[in-house]
Amino acid sequence: MTFEFATATRILFGRGTAAQLPALTRELGKKVLVVTGRDPSRLYPVLSKMEAAGLEITTFPIATEPTVDDVRRGAALALRRGIEVVIGLGGGSAVDAGKAIAAMTRQPRDLLHYLEVVGAGNPLDEKSLTFIAVPTTAGTGAEVTRNAVLVSPENGVKASLRHPSMLPTVAVIDPELARDCPAAITAAAGMDALTQCLEAYVSCRAQPLTDALCVEGIRRAVRSLEKAVNNGRNLEAREDLALAALFSGMALANAGLGAVHGFAAPIGGSYKAPHGAVCATLLAPVWKVNWAAIQKVGSAETKARFEAASRLLLPEEKGTPEEAVTFLEALAQRLQISRLGRHGIVEADLEDIATKAAKASSMKGNPVPLSQEELLTILRAAL
Repeated sequence: MTFEFATATRILFGRGTAAQLPALTRELGKKVLVVTGRDPSRLYPVLSKMEAAGLEITTFPIATEPTVDDVRRGAALALRRGIEVVIGLGGGSAVDAGKAIAAMTRQPRDLLHYLEVVGAGNPLDEKSLTFIAVPTTAGTGAEVTRNAVLVSPENGVKASLRHPSMLPTVAVIDPELARDCPAAITAAAGMDALTQCLEAYVSCRAQPLTDALCVEGIRRAVRSLEKAVNNGRNLEAREDLALAALFSGMALANAGLGAVHGFAAPIGGSYKAPHGAVCATLLAPVWKVNWAAIQKVGSAETKARFEAASRLLLPEEKGTPEEAVTFLEALAQRLQISRLGRHGIVEADLEDIATKAAKASSMKGNPVPLSQEELLTILRAAL
């Protein structure tokens, strides 16, 4: 048995830990670029405390999921301002954008020289700038991964910028920051965290350390996702979701993902579809088709792992893969997750999406290879 496990250099978790951000940042540099979501004004209490601590703050809002051009603009701004520390303060998009901007600020070549899938995929020439991740939602786990997912609109896909030096220097996870997160975003992000734990657990690259994280992440997401959606001020539920997201990020960074995220790459690159919602509506169809494929071509170990994952979702006597599909379908319906058709996807688009998904890096972790027809079956079920 051999495996590698890497994560953020330092992780601070708990209610109120965001209060430590000014002092933590001051130890690392004075000139700070804070990458936020669309509206940085809602983060004013945090930003004002950082300014009061003597830090020179420049904000860089990201309106949607980060694009290649967003990162180019952010890196150019950081270079002009002599930025020493980049902070991703917001949802997964802000954290990924900050991570990519911190990396590209120091590189001598254009982003496409380093970007996977649509670029040359070369390793970074220089180490990333110091980066601090502060998530305000609980979903992607980007606070502990070594890659940033970027949209390439001209190619209609999402692709990763990836390097070991992109692992955050510090990840600050404060569940209180998510208290005002809207129910719809809580639902979609939480389903993304659950999906990532499930996919990493059944991945062909799974390993003992990631298994332990996935088991705990699935348990916490299942018991608290709906509670957090129904009452965003339930801090116990918010804490569970924050841990599930954290564990999912640590797991996927080391064990990979699967077909759900393989589809999310081309869908997110071509349609205005929130990542978490896409994953949520694809999870049950992928689980169903994967289980059918595993029964045909999977090893005994793969089959046993898939059955074990299903038992984590349901009481053991009901925890079959078939019942897991039913559970996941019902969960998505209760959370009012939009189906793919609501995002402008039609039957005529499915062939192209399936073809692009088959080439996505996440598909490499799927427990068994899936044919084009199996991929189309999944998409039709989610349409």
